[in-house]
Amino acid sequence: MIYRESDTVVLVEDLPAQGLQRGDLGAVVHVLSPSTLEVEFVTATGHTRALVALDACAVRPVGRDDLLTVRGPVAA
Repeated sequence: MIYRESDTVVLVEDLPAQGLQRGDLGAVVHVLSPSTLEVEFVTATGHTRALVALDACAVRPVGRDDLLTVRGPVAA
């Protein structure tokens, strides 16, 4: 999959150090290389939760049948 800046992506693995869980939505803010993306994850009110460089295989495109959900912070 080729990602572009501003693409919405879905995290496919938990990232506990960043307080992120599988299924969280993020936005590609920078394509560092074909295999590395900088992705921003924000709260429902628009505050940045995490800005992380990820392997492209750590995310997937949003699917047609994906549903949005809201959850609280992950306990450390």
